[in-house]
Amino acid sequence: MTAITNRYEFVYLFDVTNGNPNGDPDAGNLPRLDPETNQGLVTDVCLKRKIRNYVNLEKEGEPGYEIYMQEKSVLNNQHKLAYTALDIEPVSKKLPKEAIKARELTAWMCKNFFDVRAFGAVMTTEINAGQVRGPIQMAFASSIDPVVPMEVSITRMAVTNERDLEKERTMGRKYIVPYGLYRAHGYISAKLAERTGFSEEDLELFWRGLINMFEHDRSAARGEMSGRKLIVFKHEHLMGNAPAHKLFESVKVDRVNGFDDAPIRGYQDYRVTVNAESLPQGVSVEEKL
Repeated sequence: MTAITNRYEFVYLFDVTNGNPNGDPDAGNLPRLDPETNQGLVTDVCLKRKIRNYVNLEKEGEPGYEIYMQEKSVLNNQHKLAYTALDIEPVSKKLPKEAIKARELTAWMCKNFFDVRAFGAVMTTEINAGQVRGPIQMAFASSIDPVVPMEVSITRMAVTNERDLEKERTMGRKYIVPYGLYRAHGYISAKLAERTGFSEEDLELFWRGLINMFEHDRSAARGEMSGRKLIVFKHEHLMGNAPAHKLFESVKVDRVNGFDDAPIRGYQDYRVTVNAESLPQGVSVEEKL
């Protein structure tokens, strides 16, 4: 497969209703917040996890689409697959002395693991498979407006231990965000795609992952989460035709009722506009969602 030949940037909008989009383990799983603005945060790692899960579901068992960073995987065992396939004996923490063999190991990882050739990976562990800088990078997502996390009490009509059998019920707590619309920015480098072999087919799979990842990630903790907008900027030149921030500035998300202080409770309370006329020459825009 031929690597992509265009640079891309994208704006991704998604929302949550009565759920916790990304709990903070350092704060008792409270939804992540910017402490100065109270805007909600979702990490890039969280979003990439969901994309990995989607790819694993769609391409399960298909050669070239294994997932390197998956739940309970042993990374040294993943690296060992490359050594076995290429009939190379691993040396603790070191790549082969021959540069060609070292490159072959890293190339094998890129060819067989979707997330390595998309997001990159640091594979310099006990069994060393090198390091890859991926073409796709994503930033933290931030909510458009401040969010107000709520702590909700829940009950369970069962007990864990026999000694608690006389209790009527057990109590628990969970955190939710009543509503939040989040905005994330992403970057795709054609030059880095050349190094990993990230192809047009991979790119289309990545777009499908962004559009559909919440449809296969339902849980009581996350409430209702939905992808709302995917706005993609495509550069004619593989090195790009304009700075990314100029393109992001052309996408505006405003309240329908202006500066109304009424609480936001749905996507219909926002208006998303793209000023396509302001785009620099050599850049096109497409709304994929």
